[in-house]
Amino acid sequence: MARRLRPVGLGFVETAPVRLVFAREISAAPDAVFRALAEDVPGWTAWFSAVTSARPIGAGAGREIRLTGGTRFVETVLAAERPEVYAYRVDVTNAPGARAIAEEWRLAPAGTGTRVRWTFAADGTAPFRFVLNRARPGLGRAFRDAVASLDRRLTCP
Repeated sequence: MARRLRPVGLGFVETAPVRLVFAREISAAPDAVFRALAEDVPGWTAWFSAVTSARPIGAGAGREIRLTGGTRFVETVLAAERPEVYAYRVDVTNAPGARAIAEEWRLAPAGTGTRVRWTFAADGTAPFRFVLNRARPGLGRAFRDAVASLDRRLTCP
């Protein structure tokens, strides 16, 4: 059953009860990475294997995301500042126990490539927070695999 979450702002990624932060350097340039994140929302399915459907809504002010396993999100974009940050919050989800979720992608030049940092910030019931903390290794793997796939997609002819 889908339900509305507490609306949070960009500051939530720094103050959330659960913060999962992952980073990796890739060879693609920051502007190309930003375009893939913010402007090619349907393209997420080609490089982030957990994403089965992604489409912009509200003239790009939001997104509708479906994940492997059936989790669904309706999101509002909180920041799209080229080429440094892309962030969004979850407004509606069917994830049990979630009360608030926001994600932030920070991009910084790293030589000729990009340092990509993803923060997954959440609040929810005690069981929800427990499961998220236990899922850290899996989410880290998913992030590393997704960013490596994105890098190949952006840098291979």
